[in-house]
Amino acid sequence: MTFSMKRVNAILQKDFKDISRNSAVSITALMPLILAFFFGKMGDVSLEVHYMVINFSMITVGSFVQCSLIAEEKEKNTLRGLMLSPASTVEILGGKSLLSLIATMIIVVIGAFFTGYQPEHIVVIAIAILFSSFFFIGLGTLLGLLAKSVMEASVIILPFMFVFGFGSMFTMFADKYPILKVIDYTPNMQLMDIAVKIESGVGLGGVWLNFGIIALWIIAVYALTVVVFKKRKMD
Repeated sequence: MTFSMKRVNAILQKDFKDISRNSAVSITALMPLILAFFFGKMGDVSLEVHYMVINFSMITVGSFVQCSLIAEEKEKNTLRGLMLSPASTVEILGGKSLLSLIATMIIVVIGAFFTGYQPEHIVVIAIAILFSSFFFIGLGTLLGLLAKSVMEASVIILPFMFVFGFGSMFTMFADKYPILKVIDYTPNMQLMDIAVKIESGVGLGGVWLNFGIIALWIIAVYALTVVVFKKRKMD
């Protein structure tokens, strides 16, 4: 079966219509901008706060919106029809992820404008954010496949929103609770570490390990997603 961009585009257009009719999801997707506007009005914004907004944007838009779209398809029993259509797994997952990816990038850029974030090396940072967003969208897809309804999706995403959206706050207690040091290896903290290194003058060659750790998370989440997707297809 050959890859068809036409089928991917058809799924994208359908998702756009679905999300435009879902006011709850649309309003939730705007929450990072409210947060960014609030912090931007406070004056000097630290790098930690810039990345709190960026990571919150990716977990809210990339993961939550994606999770809700997939869960809604399951609730309406339209996902099964899509699974049984001529579209391949890559076309379905790619098409279902494209809207979330575009929306995530738009929200991140507008949020960075509100907070006044001007990275030292914008190309490396842009690549890092785009790369990290693949993980967040994969996470949303996985949780959406596991959820039975939109309501359930909005609940199971909550722990991940805290860990991946506000992970930097938890690390402050790592000395008292050593187990929290594992948060340093999550994609959001690796993205933060890339930003810190870039601001200190380190080039792309100095952050390859951070990219490698994020890549492992991406591989893991998409491997699980494909397994769950195929299982749902067989059910």
